[in-house]
Amino acid sequence: MKLFTWEIAPNPRRVKIFLKEKGVEIPSEDVGVAGKPFLEPNFLKKHPHRRVPLLRLDDGSYIAEAMAICRYFEALYPDPPLMGSNPRQAGLIDMWERLAEWEGLQAISEFYRNSKGSFSGRSLAGYEKTLEQIPALVERGEARLNLFYKKFDDQLADNKYVAGNSFSVADITTLCAIDFANFSKLGIPKNCRNLQRWYKLVSTRPSVSS
Repeated sequence: MKLFTWEIAPNPRRVKIFLKEKGVEIPSEDVGVAGKPFLEPNFLKKHPHRRVPLLRLDDGSYIAEAMAICRYFEALYPDPPLMGSNPRQAGLIDMWERLAEWEGLQAISEFYRNSKGSFSGRSLAGYEKTLEQIPALVERGEARLNLFYKKFDDQLADNKYVAGNSFSVADITTLCAIDFANFSKLGIPKNCRNLQRWYKLVSTRPSVSS
């Protein structure tokens, strides 16, 4: 078994934090080009999915996409539960994780890939075909991110963690989205005090800070 990652990217980080929370160690390989915003040509040629994280299983098959990989390991290692321990909890965690990915991580990705010259012609990940940047998506991405901050700040007014009183995969995706936004100088607004409190709390976890 091997996990293919890219150290600077948020999606592989989601899986790495998840595995650390589980106490699971597997071999991994960083397939990013050192100092460049590209994946290695040999990796792209060999794997048509053209994205990381990518998990190669012992039988030679592959599982792609962060949450699919996390679900695989959740089934193998159910303790501690990071995707819910009862139907209601599982539904809430899945809901908030999806919102964190779509409204947070995808928003900052939209902003970043359409504003950085290094991603010219590569405005969406995983495509070999040239996809030009769309300037209007920079403004829209930032607007979406601000809506994400407000929604999650409201949610955390009555909850210790994103989906309730237990740390879960919803917190992992939310954290990775915000750290990516911090990298782009679009961090949590000062008036989102609940989100600021939560961010300080989860950032001290060994799985995150190590």
